[in-house]
Amino acid sequence: MPNKIRIESGGAVRTVTLTRGDKRNALDGEMLNELEDAFSVTPPDAERLTVLRAEGPVFCAGLDMRNREGTTAGISPIESMLYAVETYPLPVVGVVQGDAIAGGNELALHCDIVVASSSARFGMSLAQIGLAPTWFLAKKLLEVAGPVKTREFLFLGDPFPAEQMHEMGLIARVAPPEQLEAEAEKIIDRLAANAPLSLKAMKALLVREMCFRDGIYHKDVDQLVTLCGQSEDAKEGVAARLEKRAAKFHGR
Repeated sequence: MPNKIRIESGGAVRTVTLTRGDKRNALDGEMLNELEDAFSVTPPDAERLTVLRAEGPVFCAGLDMRNREGTTAGISPIESMLYAVETYPLPVVGVVQGDAIAGGNELALHCDIVVASSSARFGMSLAQIGLAPTWFLAKKLLEVAGPVKTREFLFLGDPFPAEQMHEMGLIARVAPPEQLEAEAEKIIDRLAANAPLSLKAMKALLVREMCFRDGIYHKDVDQLVTLCGQSEDAKEGVAARLEKRAAKFHGR
């Protein structure tokens, strides 16, 4: 079975590419494992950064709902994968050529620097299908978006255009589609020229300073999130999304 990501290494820059473009790069179990493995390695001495990009018109549509199982307690595969991306010892640059939705939005925002096409959209559509983000996923939104925009992200579930994401300070750069690669190369070249020990120290510093919410008691919140994932509303919401119809929620 072919891999669902491609890894290319060359000197200062390593590139990890999502290759499930025909499935809108939806994250199934194998893809989550491959991504986690890709970001769990020790970087070679020559590496300065990793670029995360995707094939096809969509960056990532989130978790593959056809393979979705009921939410359970504990660290989920997507959380484990995103933690590996977030804590990778060197900067990760996300090049977002198309929509980044739900888990795809989280994947982009767990990168250190995001360069996006002006045609891309970012969103968290969980409320529209009866689900809720885990503590770990909501923490990242609060970190980058702040409480006001996080509420809008989650409660409404509508996507934000890349231009608006840039204006809000959620992503670093936005460029017209035909200029996306050139804009990304500017960032990549700058990072590749910087001191590797400085990059490693800064990455570790920022990751550690942003983990202050980890110690807050949240078992009761986890139970609410699990309840959402196992609810009849979640089953209805996912089915409605796959069948391209409006969901009918009943609060159970």
